Amino acid sequence: MTFAKRLVLGTVVVLLFTILVLIWSAERSLRRDLESEVARTLLREAVLVREAVPKDSAAWAAAIPRMARQNGVRIMLLDSAGRPRSDSDVPPGALLGIGSFASDSDVQAVLRGAPDPVVRRGGPGDHRMYAAVRGGPGVVRLVSSLAQVDETVRRSQGAIAGAAIVALALGSLLALVAARSITQPLSALVSASRAIAAGSLPRFPRSGIPDIDALVQALRQMHRQLADRFEELRRERAESAALVEAMTEGVIAADGRGRITTANAEARRLLGYGAHETLPDLPALFRAKAAREVVDAALDGAAVQNRELELDGSMLIVNARPLAAGGALLVLHDVTEIRRLEAVRRDFVANVSHELKTPLTSISGYAETILTDRPEPELEHRFLTTILGNARRMQHLVDDLLDLSRIESGRWTPAVEAVDVAGAIRDTWAALGDRVSAVALVVDVAPDAPAVDADPEAVRQILTNLLENSLRHTPDGGRITGWTRAEDGGVTVGVTDTGQGIAGEHLPRIFERFYRADASRSRDEGGTGLGLAIVKHLVEAHGGRVTAESTRGRGTTVCCWFPSARPPEAA
Repeated sequence: MTFAKRLVLGTVVVLLFTILVLIWSAERSLRRDLESEVARTLLREAVLVREAVPKDSAAWAAAIPRMARQNGVRIMLLDSAGRPRSDSDVPPGALLGIGSFASDSDVQAVLRGAPDPVVRRGGPGDHRMYAAVRGGPGVVRLVSSLAQVDETVRRSQGAIAGAAIVALALGSLLALVAARSITQPLSALVSASRAIAAGSLPRFPRSGIPDIDALVQALRQMHRQLADRFEELRRERAESAALVEAMTEGVIAADGRGRITTANAEARRLLGYGAHETLPDLPALFRAKAAREVVDAALDGAAVQNRELELDGSMLIVNARPLAAGGALLVLHDVTEIRRLEAVRRDFVANVSHELKTPLTSISGYAETILTDRPEPELEHRFLTTILGNARRMQHLVDDLLDLSRIESGRWTPAVEAVDVAGAIRDTWAALGDRVSAVALVVDVAPDAPAVDADPEAVRQILTNLLENSLRHTPDGGRITGWTRAEDGGVTVGVTDTGQGIAGEHLPRIFERFYRADASRSRDEGGTGLGLAIVKHLVEAHGGRVTAESTRGRGTTVCCWFPSARPPEAA
């Protein structure tokens, strides 16, 4: 039931109760007053009638009815035994059939000598008033009907009831108006509260009722405080979400039923899901048994620390812990690159050790031979030449390692200028010595790409490594071409040979340190295994890129693209 209905119904109930009490109390009071007035009148009339009763009983038959009509009452003359001797309402001949009234309380009281006059009201069902005094033949008794009193009371009750109906209608109308004046702002407050709950802008009412206005003010203040707190929570949540999204570790959070509530971009990448794809529940997220065991342990309330797992070719370190409200939090750290770098470091140490061990063994062996056996001068010269060659090879290896370390560490910055590619190719080729006589060099520089914007020393070192590699793998009578072409807003410098080529399985790795497609031949021909790695890092230090193409038995092409440092010329 609404407040308005309750208020109107309550008002009607109160008014009805008040009216009923008023009618009842008014009826009781009015009836009591009227009956008291009738009693007093009867007493006075009883005394007057007693004085006016004739002494001669023969005159009673005419006098008593006359006095009764004059006073509007019934007059009875009773003897000392209570029997009627004269009655204004009963003919004289019928008096003998009427019994004694001595048992009536008023008559009995007078006959016993009580102070007179005596008045009483009739019993239940007897709406008459009785008054008795000593006189006449024994007792003079007056009887007055209370019908007039009842009629007066009924009229009064009717008037009161009419006024009560009017008051009830007015009271109900006023209660309805008051209820609406209260419920309308309350309904507006309900709408405002719902708007606050929905996050929209509320409209607060003005009622003019102090209590409701105080409630409106409190609700308005609460709305401001909630808005401030929600804004703070949204800001903190946004910061937390941004922090989680920016983490290099994958973060996954699930509730007590295993439904994923948070998964940052790194976690989706590691698991192979797109940014808007729906993730399955946490227990079904991983296919690997070891990963499912970690999830089950976390959901069962156990923490898992630094568990290393292999997942779809990636190495992950997983930390999992249960959440206080149920569910689990998983942090995935991708260590694939770290493990790869560790493997590269191990291979690097092994390769460097191997590359140094071979010339050191040769140097040590020949040196010991010279010191112990003192060979012939001609043989000794050959031994010393071998020792010098291996020492230079070691020096070349150390120099390449230092160059590569300097480039990778970022301590080297290219001094860019325009370098004439054709001249650089010819100068580098001439510096390679007698080995170039058996192979033809072709320089094919495009007219629109005669120069490259790069560090001159870096270009010399790049060309040296590329031409040495091509010369090493190109048989006598072969051809090596140095060329350029303009593309993609820069210049590509390439070296193409007609050598033995590189097998397809080796091609993606030729720019790794110490990687050789034909390890035994490269080592025998003096290669360090670092040339192409140095080329790659030098070109990338200029902001460029390196690619290689090769067909087994038909030659290899290495392309180095350098971005242009000069603005394009106006058309």
